[in-house]
Amino acid sequence: MMSVVWVLMLTAAVLFGAASGNGAAVGAAALEGAGHAAEFCIEVGALICLWSGVMEVLKRSGMTQGLSRLLRPVLGKLFPRASHDSETMGALSANVAANLLGLGNAATPMGIKAASGMARLSPKGTASDELCLLVVINTASIQLLPTTIAAVRASNGAEAPFDILPAVWIASAGSVTAGILVAKLLAALFRRWKR
Repeated sequence: MMSVVWVLMLTAAVLFGAASGNGAAVGAAALEGAGHAAEFCIEVGALICLWSGVMEVLKRSGMTQGLSRLLRPVLGKLFPRASHDSETMGALSANVAANLLGLGNAATPMGIKAASGMARLSPKGTASDELCLLVVINTASIQLLPTTIAAVRASNGAEAPFDILPAVWIASAGSVTAGILVAKLLAALFRRWKR
């Protein structure tokens, strides 16, 4: 679907540019934009590689596992059914810990493993309240180190790319809190409605 949207947008730009007599300007802007996009990808890619290396060091040093152990009691209260399955709970806590440290690539497999474990615990063909909550938490994703955003800011000339940390912490904590509260409220309303 997105490819159709892009083709329609490009076609509309070319047609309007030609109709208004600015066809050459549209072509020049497209070439200039492509050059800037390539530069941007290289700069951001290099910074992401750097921070991925730092995060891999944190992972290998055991910091991710330590954070995962710290999160288990809190996650046990949010996911009481999943807490009875140690494999699912391990994957869930590793997923949240990886998200906290900005390890998006490491978080995804653990999130899928946790979701599979929760799917086994729920009736066939339905998503349990806990599985929906997992999706909400991963979507809102609270992060201690937003490396991708910092990389984008650095590539655009920010002198201190990590000076946004307090704002990111407040915004992500607010989004996770709101997501959890709404998910729990909707789950309670749905259970009451089913009666």
